[in-house]
Amino acid sequence: MASQPVTWSSVTKTVRGLLTTAQHTLTVFGLSAVAMLALLYNRPDLAKRVSGFLSPQQSVQAAVAPARAQLVAKGRDAVEIGNSDDKQGVRATRQQKYVTEWLSRRYRVAGDAANMLVATAYSTAHEIKLDPLLILAVMAIESGLNPFAESPMGAQGLMQVMSKVHSDKFEEVGGSKAALNPVANIRVGSQILKDYVTRTGSVEGGLKTYVGAAAFEDDSGYGNKVLAEYRRLKQVASGKNVPIYTPPSAPAPQLVQKSAPAPAKADITTVDAAHGASEAGETVAGL
Repeated sequence: MASQPVTWSSVTKTVRGLLTTAQHTLTVFGLSAVAMLALLYNRPDLAKRVSGFLSPQQSVQAAVAPARAQLVAKGRDAVEIGNSDDKQGVRATRQQKYVTEWLSRRYRVAGDAANMLVATAYSTAHEIKLDPLLILAVMAIESGLNPFAESPMGAQGLMQVMSKVHSDKFEEVGGSKAALNPVANIRVGSQILKDYVTRTGSVEGGLKTYVGAAAFEDDSGYGNKVLAEYRRLKQVASGKNVPIYTPPSAPAPQLVQKSAPAPAKADITTVDAAHGASEAGETVAGL
């Protein structure tokens, strides 16, 4: 079959056909785009999905931003809590230092030994929720911080614990033979004191029971001694300068009856006058 010659007329028709096709195609795409824009305008959720599909990096950044802000806030809170804990730790360490130095001088205990006793009292108090200064006050009054003290009744150690009576509590720390172990004695004695305070509902009642005077009207001043030492330790822990020696209480004044000395040489009138003055003085003194 012979090919037809290319003429200008055929070329023109071909070009016009292509342009018409392109125009129709662009029209279709334009209408589709308009329809898509209208759909996205009426459907914000769909528009958000399309935007995320077309720009995934921005979507990821938008999703990460709240999480990052939350992490930053948590980090800031953690730093603030850490700073607060650090301040409390520094304050507690400073208080222990004051208390250790004061007790060491007051009861003539070596610094290292006093530091160990105070540190054990503080750690034990933290575990059982009791004031460490109250524990130290009981130790001071009971034994003068002597870990080997023993009473005629069988009370032993720093807190003068009756190991035979409280043998069950010593089982967790090595048995009754551990009563003279400073750490074991402090832990058991502190737990007994905490139980008595909880049972009686007051520190005074707990101390009275601790000394074995629960069935009596008073504890012979034991509670007052412990609480007085406790108040001194609180002042020491706050940084105040507290004397290590407690001044003894002044004895009650007593009237001393004295007789007037007799004159070596005097006439009877002088002797009678002196005797009368002496009788008058004795009468006043007797009142």
